[in-house]
Amino acid sequence: MIHAKDIWFTYPSNEAPTIKGVNFEVKEGEIFGFLGPSGSGKSTIQKLLIGLLKGFTGDISILGKKFEDWGTEIYRELGVGFELPNSFSQLTGLENIKLFASLYGKKSKPAKELLELVGLGEAGNQRVKNYSKGMMMRLNFLRAIMHEPELLFLDEPTAGLDPVNARKLKDIILDLKKRGKTIFLTTHNMHDADELCDRVAFIVEGEIKLIDEPRKLKLEHGEQSVDLVYLNGEERREARFALRGLRQNPDFMKILEADSLETIHSKEATLEDVFIKTTGRSLR
Repeated sequence: MIHAKDIWFTYPSNEAPTIKGVNFEVKEGEIFGFLGPSGSGKSTIQKLLIGLLKGFTGDISILGKKFEDWGTEIYRELGVGFELPNSFSQLTGLENIKLFASLYGKKSKPAKELLELVGLGEAGNQRVKNYSKGMMMRLNFLRAIMHEPELLFLDEPTAGLDPVNARKLKDIILDLKKRGKTIFLTTHNMHDADELCDRVAFIVEGEIKLIDEPRKLKLEHGEQSVDLVYLNGEERREARFALRGLRQNPDFMKILEADSLETIHSKEATLEDVFIKTTGRSLR
């Protein structure tokens, strides 16, 4: 769905390149995450892939075709959710949805149904200038998905959302994947990347340091052990045991048999742990 080969890009006002020899592929039907701190080049990569930035060197193919060989018809197949919402503030939410839907020339769900999907049904007749940032982000998300695109670009889709609405959008993203959509997700939110992405790329200062599945990365860089909290009479104690041979460990089995176990946690790394270990940089 996306093929990027040896991409270099320098902003006209800069001397040093922002993107430095980036290579990656995105497979059909996967959620591919670009994970990195602010200013690492995530949004620049997205803008190059959707044609907002020109003047790069290297090759970019979208949906099996070089980007320069596409006409404007490509935008019927792409959905883009920018990090900063950009709707018409003097129009209502309902009017915004109807306006943008009319630009694609494709059938989409009714505007009211779309607004209900992200919890904006009751706010449909309010002007967008009166929306909170979270409401504008949800409206922005609808603009990206309303025309049922095959390929979605989502830049920090849960930024500014409370946990309930963030959960709502993540569920929609996972449902889109189930329906065969391909999603390119840029984020510095490790929890979103871990939960949503099939593969992630770590990018720092315009260079990709690593690409792999979150599960493999966490297991590879974590500790093969478990931490326990248990009661010994009235006293609360902690213990750590190696995963290998855990069932044959008499001390571990004694705790289980005593029915005194309170919590048990494996020690796999978080994505942020892996990122810092790999790049020497924080995601913040």
